[in-house]
Amino acid sequence: MSLVEILLGILGFWAFVTLLGVTVFKESESVEISLFQIIWRTKKFLNFIDRIGRRHERFWRIYGDAGIVVGFIGMGIVLYYLARQAYRILHPQGPVAPGAQLVIPGVTIPLVYGLIALAVLLVVHELSHGFVARAEKIPLKSVGIVLFFVIPGAFVEPDEEALNKAPLRSRLRVFGAGSLANIIVALIALLIINGIGLAFEPAGVEVNGVIKGSPADGVLQPGDVIIGINGQNFTTIEEFIKIMNTTRPNQTITMTIVRDGEIKTVKITLGEHPERPGKGFIGIYPTQYLKSKIGFTRALMDLFFTFYWIYVLNVGIGLMNLLPLYPLDGGRMLMDTLTEKFPRIGRPIGYSVAILSLILLIINIIPSIRGLIG
Repeated sequence: MSLVEILLGILGFWAFVTLLGVTVFKESESVEISLFQIIWRTKKFLNFIDRIGRRHERFWRIYGDAGIVVGFIGMGIVLYYLARQAYRILHPQGPVAPGAQLVIPGVTIPLVYGLIALAVLLVVHELSHGFVARAEKIPLKSVGIVLFFVIPGAFVEPDEEALNKAPLRSRLRVFGAGSLANIIVALIALLIINGIGLAFEPAGVEVNGVIKGSPADGVLQPGDVIIGINGQNFTTIEEFIKIMNTTRPNQTITMTIVRDGEIKTVKITLGEHPERPGKGFIGIYPTQYLKSKIGFTRALMDLFFTFYWIYVLNVGIGLMNLLPLYPLDGGRMLMDTLTEKFPRIGRPIGYSVAILSLILLIINIIPSIRGLIG
């Protein structure tokens, strides 16, 4: 599906949603529909959050203090990272990866794994805010979910008047709690990933894609697993690369592959590597193929990639949420601290840092938008 088709589908969906907004949900108190945004609010889970937060107040306050420390450290890390990547983007000396990526399930991240990871991220982030807010005796008005264009979200809505009147430390605890939860979940996911990884062993090189018009075009297929070249068997991608480095253009090689569970041999006459003259070139996108030592390969791979994306999104979005840019948690932490500690100059400094953060974010995200547009 092309980007144009995806955009047309998204616009069609929002046209339908807008129609519902002015008809079915026009007088609704729980559903709010505006331009490219749907918000659903409920009070059903407030008693649960209140019970957990108030029953363990001491724990959640210590947890909130840890969130303050992690919040300001994370703020410094994300600013440094974006500044470094922005410099590399503006002064390229070769291919440069974007410093920030749009998170769109089914487009920039896998659909199923991405949706599961986003759901975990949002639930732990917002519950963490809610538990700490109630431990600080800050009332909650509602909880809910939001969809902004194609970006899903969730929220715990505190009483803003009570939040603004709370002591600075209480506010910082609430703001820092969400990203701390994401980082904790990311660390747990990383441990699980490493545990699952022990069940796998390398078993060849998988063809992830074939370059059109290359020597492999019409011979190899995505999903093929290469396990030998000219009688030399191997299991790792490093061994595969080492063998390929000994080949030359116009050399005919015999590959042993596994296709649909059957072992086959195919012959390929190599071309010349476009970036390494004098070296043989197949024309594939290789990736390490792994198999389970204990069986259940498909189920274990699904678990592996689910927790992999839980790890990636909780680290990435958890840290980006600490960017000192309003209304992100990092922006609120910095602005509230500066305005209270430095009443005369705090707000101008906060706005200056926010503008700098926005500029860095835009520079970092432009390459990923160019990649989507093509």
